[in-house]
Amino acid sequence: MPMIAYFDCQSGASGDMILGALVDAGLPLAQLQQPIDQLDIGARLRAERVMRCGVSATRISVEIADQEVTPAKEHHLAAEVISGSSHDHHHHGHTHEHGGHEHGTHEHSERAQAEHDHHHAGHAHTRVAALVEQIEDSSLDTQIKHDAVRIYRRLAEAEASVHGADVETVGLHEVGSADALVDIVGAIAGLGALGVDRVFCSALHCGSGIVRCAHGQYPIPAPGVVALCHDVPLVQTDVAAELLTPTGAAILTTLTEGYGSDCPPMKLQAAGYGAGGRDLPVRPNVLRVRLGEFDEKPAVENCVLVEANLDDMNPEVFSFLFDRLLESGARDVFVTAILMKKGRPGHLLSVLTDPSDVDQIAQIVLSETTSLGVRSHEVARQTLPRRWDTVSTPYGDVRVKVTSVGGRTRGAPEYEDCARLAKAHRIPILTVYSAATAAHVADETTL
Repeated sequence: MPMIAYFDCQSGASGDMILGALVDAGLPLAQLQQPIDQLDIGARLRAERVMRCGVSATRISVEIADQEVTPAKEHHLAAEVISGSSHDHHHHGHTHEHGGHEHGTHEHSERAQAEHDHHHAGHAHTRVAALVEQIEDSSLDTQIKHDAVRIYRRLAEAEASVHGADVETVGLHEVGSADALVDIVGAIAGLGALGVDRVFCSALHCGSGIVRCAHGQYPIPAPGVVALCHDVPLVQTDVAAELLTPTGAAILTTLTEGYGSDCPPMKLQAAGYGAGGRDLPVRPNVLRVRLGEFDEKPAVENCVLVEANLDDMNPEVFSFLFDRLLESGARDVFVTAILMKKGRPGHLLSVLTDPSDVDQIAQIVLSETTSLGVRSHEVARQTLPRRWDTVSTPYGDVRVKVTSVGGRTRGAPEYEDCARLAKAHRIPILTVYSAATAAHVADETTL
């Protein structure tokens, strides 16, 4: 059975929290150090046992060459919290990421802010091409290189979208540092060393307040995190700290194939807690990971099937009716040709919906059709896990809905994307479908 990892992000996530969770779940620190050594940047990992709001967790810190262990400067769009439930200067509590979880002492935070200002005064930028070259030139395994490049390209895309710049030329600030590189490579290698095949995640939680950045003041979540979390469930809390850092967001949103409040069905084998730097007063400042064998049995959901027979309605109404039902939460809507009493041809309208939406759905059917009544009954719906991937084709990007069963993966290109590109390029839609399918197969083979 595939091994899966599920991250509980109730207190956000950062790169070093991910490493801490993996070590706490049983990954030997020495084994995690091996791929870091292959980067040849003189980075050493250190682990310690800490308590966070009564929860025992592992805290990971990074030492680069002969330097002291200091908080690494995180993304330039995540800096100092200047408003919220605390008015202390904001100093990241994940040991070496700047921008989340810890309000330090005034003296310490002044020093951190001075380092931050000095750093940006020098405009230290690293282009994604240089980072990709550094990764590719290392002796890391091919899969680790592949995933690390994916993460850095997502960071570059987020940065470019915020600044309206080109992806290839935009400069990465602190996420281009050696510390961030250690986090990204360590997370990928650590998951692989634990035998993880698939990654799932809860909704990502962020804090509240205002951060002062090199480019001004921004509300939390910072623009870089917002860009990374497009189409990802993001929950804002009232914790006056930037719980979710760009590095943590980039790692999880790149590697995760599904989100939800419920952990996928698994045979639990291990769990680990990675600590942030500060003991928050309202919640354990930890990231939890659960590891186990994935139970690939389809999930069973309780739904209700609402039906109505129609034999005297203008069929032009069906398109409008379908839109209204789907916009109101219907899981599926379909029509079946039937033969009704007195030999009259008709249509059976079927609407699959959640039990809580039955009354609303029934009201729409009664008001938008010629039916004088509806019937409903409970049904059990079995569903396979699915995720959305985006593939590149010669005609543009296409989303692909991906699922797996029996250890085999299959994908279906999204119709709307294919239709849009076919119209734009004046080509048959099947040409776009074929290109998207081929690109998805190539990506799966590479992975």
